[in-house]
Amino acid sequence: MTQDILRIKNMTFHAYHGVWEKEREVGQRFEVDLEAWRDIRESARTDKLKDTVDLYAVFQAVEDVIVNNKFNLVETMAERVASRVLLDFALEKVRICVRKPHPPIRGIQDGIQVEIVRERADLLKNAG
Repeated sequence: MTQDILRIKNMTFHAYHGVWEKEREVGQRFEVDLEAWRDIRESARTDKLKDTVDLYAVFQAVEDVIVNNKFNLVETMAERVASRVLLDFALEKVRICVRKPHPPIRGIQDGIQVEIVRERADLLKNAG
């Protein structure tokens, strides 16, 4: 397993997810961190975007999942993001952290978050 990691930190989206109707009606802020394992030696050698993963394209894929779907749970959102980026990009493994910084739950001041780690090999094995 490669130890090189590409990161995108604190992607922010306004979307309409949640268990309660008010959340889905008004929408709220979601924050996503992504870590992706990939051998970057070739891209470091060539200094060419074609030899690595275009992180802006990864951002756009994450945005598409979050903005154009509806989820009750941040757990489901994290799974869909992980599956999408593993299937669309040449990544070995991803860590996805989804935060809901202002959940409508009395007493929670710093939000809620879910963090998952998924591997491409497992995704492909389970799909086939």
